Amino acid sequence: MSKLKLSEMQAVTPVLETVVAQYEALAARLSGATAAADQSAVIRDWNELRSGIDTWSSLVQVRYNQDTTNADFKAAREAADEMAPALTEQEVSLKRLLLESPFRAELEATYGAQAFALWKSALASFEPAIADDLIAESRLDAEYTELTGAARFPFRDLTLNLSSIATYASSADRDTRHEAQAAKWAWFEANGAALDDIYDRQVKLRTKMARTLGYENYIGLGYARMARVDYTAADVERFRKEVREKVVPLASRIRAEQAKRLGLDSLHLWDEPLHDLGGNPAPKGDRAWMVERAQEMFDGMHPEIAALFREMNERELLDLDTRDGKSPGGFCTSLPDHGVPFIFANFTGTKHDSEVFTHEMGHAFQTWSSRNQPLIDYHWPTYEGAEIHSMSLEFLAMPFIEKFFGEDAARFDRVHLVESILFIPYGVAVDHFQHLVYENPEATPAERHAMWRKMEETYLPWRQHGDLGYTSKGGLWQAQRHIYLSPFYYIDYTLAQCCALQFWVKSKQDYAKSLEDYVALCKRGGSLPFQSLARSAGLISPFDEGCLSDVTQEAATVLGL
Repeated sequence: MSKLKLSEMQAVTPVLETVVAQYEALAARLSGATAAADQSAVIRDWNELRSGIDTWSSLVQVRYNQDTTNADFKAAREAADEMAPALTEQEVSLKRLLLESPFRAELEATYGAQAFALWKSALASFEPAIADDLIAESRLDAEYTELTGAARFPFRDLTLNLSSIATYASSADRDTRHEAQAAKWAWFEANGAALDDIYDRQVKLRTKMARTLGYENYIGLGYARMARVDYTAADVERFRKEVREKVVPLASRIRAEQAKRLGLDSLHLWDEPLHDLGGNPAPKGDRAWMVERAQEMFDGMHPEIAALFREMNERELLDLDTRDGKSPGGFCTSLPDHGVPFIFANFTGTKHDSEVFTHEMGHAFQTWSSRNQPLIDYHWPTYEGAEIHSMSLEFLAMPFIEKFFGEDAARFDRVHLVESILFIPYGVAVDHFQHLVYENPEATPAERHAMWRKMEETYLPWRQHGDLGYTSKGGLWQAQRHIYLSPFYYIDYTLAQCCALQFWVKSKQDYAKSLEDYVALCKRGGSLPFQSLARSAGLISPFDEGCLSDVTQEAATVLGL
């Protein structure tokens, strides 16, 4: 396999007519097969075809996110969005033939039952009748990405974007934190009507697609699109109840203790990012220094992780700098034809930078470890499974975190644990909010903002907005890009966090065994559904009794709460 750098990789746009002809030939071979071995040969060729298409799609999305102002990158993304439903239609047709195969039992024995469960979800989430709607959805997603990517916040003598303002929002100086949050939310208030309009059109479009496919509302379709094959919305609701009962009380105690640490009578929204009067621990160097320390960390952790990170650095597969025009946030994707992943992030000079290294590197190591799985379907697990690898590596990096934070390493460990617990109620609030939205698709923007206020009252009861009028009216959810771009992709983080916290507990008892279990889990890729993956690593499923009780009890003990 070639060792091209990212800048040398070509995103050659597929010719749709050629791809359709290739799929027709594959379908003819499947239909004419007289043995399971013949169909396995078709699957191998199909795998190769999908690998090329996925590589092209990933490169297009990477380059667009690197510079949303580049006209060529935008045009390439729009072309990919236009072609996506037609490509999905071809995939679904072939998956239907495989699901109906007379050799299905033999194929399942070869490839595992998970592939067939995933293919069944694909059939439940697509029909040609929604092809135009999917294109329209992609355009709406792009509207949100471009609007927020262009956001600028006047701050003192600076002009900041969504990534860079985070540095000031966690300042040790309370006036600076307040001013940064006020500047940020003033922009959201000024653009609130546009953001409400984009979301309203997304909700109604997704509801229309769901009803076209026979669902009552988008929730069923959303779960099918997320390939949730071993749990239901009822399981998620039970998990949310557990969070309300087990995690919210601990989180409330953490916030009360935080106010004491900061010497405040009451904690306001702009105080929440700061956990210590001396300021949050920050890395001791710049981006280049951070990359060097990360390499040292991975060298000490595991030879395979170390080798992958070195290769990614050498081949321009780490985009970490914040730039104008670059999308906010971070992600990891894979380039299967090249056998490597790619990490996208926005460094801000805060502790979050080290967390990006470990979180996204967890994704990268997992997909790299499973790159030789027999099906491209298994290169990644379903979303909640994938987040186990990223969040767990954050905890497994703790013994090495001194490389970034020096004498502040212990403070970082505490803050990281605190924020891991605090995240769970927030993540569940985001999920519950989306269920309310899609259960009531005709709700007005004002009613949606009221739904979010109710979620804060339920899951974040400590929150005080002070004079931040827009967030106090329920506008905070508009900054959560997953709500717009990846509906129902958020409970996944909380489910995975429960698993990651179990890895943390296990690593304190036997680090070497925990790391061994982690690496083995990464190599399984997506060959099992979520709960089976968790149990295969010796973890308790978040839907099983005791998962939240055990981790919250351990966290409370460590934090002295």
